[in-house]
Formats: sequence, structure tokens, C-alpha cells
Amino acid sequence: MLQRIQTVFMLLATLSPLFLVIAGGSEIVYGDFPVVTVVAVILILLGALSIFSYKNRNRQILLNNTGIIINALLIGLLVYRLLNLSGGESFPEKGIELVFPIIAVVLFVLANVYIRRDERLVKSVDRFR
Repeated sequence: MLQRIQTVFMLLATLSPLFLVIAGGSEIVYGDFPVVTVVAVILILLGALSIFSYKNRNRQILLNNTGIIINALLIGLLVYRLLNLSGGESFPEKGIELVFPIIAVVLFVLANVYIRRDERLVKSVDRFR
């Protein structure tokens, strides 16, 4: 069932970390470890696994909730980074990296709403049999 609306939401939420890395979020490092790039790869793999486990709606909800938690931690990391960046009138260094995890959280929540709606529909049809 890859044609459902929640699959579109999950696909967009999966592409959001890719846009984060493209927009310049990959320069955050902890020592020599690129934290945002690694978290983005984890989120992309998690989203792809969630998209292709369409037969198990409970697993999809669990994977989406995990994606929400990881994105919330990523938001916290980006906020911490933005608060510690110096920005001036001549050269502002603050970018739009924070927007992408917020969009991903909203899209994962919308996907969960539609997955739960499908689950209720399937249960109601099973009652009539």
C-alpha cells in the first residue's frame, strides 16, 4: 500500500534530513565526528524502513515515534548550536537548518494520524465480518 497519504508524509519526512545536510548542517562536529550527518543517515534509514513496513501498521507507528524523538533531539542540538554561533550585521552565519527537523516532526505526526485512522478502519471492517 505505497499509495497512501501517510506514505507521502513519511517520504517527505525522510527527505527532510537530506535537505538538512544539503543546506549546510553537516558542519556540526563533535571532535572529528559529524553528528548531524550521522543522525541524518539514521533518520533516512529509519524513514525508509517505516515506508516499506506498510503491512505492519504498529511497527510504522513505532518507527515514526522513534523518528519524532530523534528529530526532537536534533532540534535541541541545532538550537544549542544556533545559540552559540556568533552572528553579526556584516555576515550572518545562522541558517535555516532548524526548519527541516521541525517539518519532519510535523510530517511524522501527520503520518501517525493517518496510520491510526487506517487501523481503526481495518478494525471496523473486521467487526462486520
